[in-house]
Amino acid sequence: MPRASSIAQARADKRAGKAPTTQAGHFVHDEIEAVRRGKHGVRSAKQAIAIGLSEARRAGVDVPTKKDATKVGTKSANTTTLPAKSAAMGGDDKTTPRRVSSESKATRARVALEALKREGTAGASHQALSAQAKRAASTRTAADRSASAKKAAATKGPTGRSQAARKAARTRATRQQAGR
Repeated sequence: MPRASSIAQARADKRAGKAPTTQAGHFVHDEIEAVRRGKHGVRSAKQAIAIGLSEARRAGVDVPTKKDATKVGTKSANTTTLPAKSAAMGGDDKTTPRRVSSESKATRARVALEALKREGTAGASHQALSAQAKRAASTRTAADRSASAKKAAATKGPTGRSQAARKAARTRATRQQAGR
């Protein structure tokens, strides 16, 4: 269950005209903190992010699903083979009813939470999140990364740019002193 403060922050971000991914960031951060506190575990950083995004969607943030799933004209392997499987089992292509799960939503939710509690907390570590960010960035093209950096610089404004430049100069100076 997302915290009320996260929902309020997301709504404030929406009013400020910020992107849905920015609004969802509060939920992802909450999820990572929950794992670090030991409320439950995660198998990987990607799973922690996915849980946070799912909570954001349930709270009404318009976070898009994975790009591959929203492409027009693409079908998953499962949907293309369903009619063939159905026909092979002696059923009609389109009229075979789907198997309805016998377990209740409450049971499924409880089992899922119990499974998460058995997982470790290393997936939400600084190191794991850093590795996930690097993997995510590596899938993007140089042009895409450059475009997003230019957009960020444009929205930062002159004060933000000068602060960033001062911070970069400080970092360079400390690294030179350390002999890196």
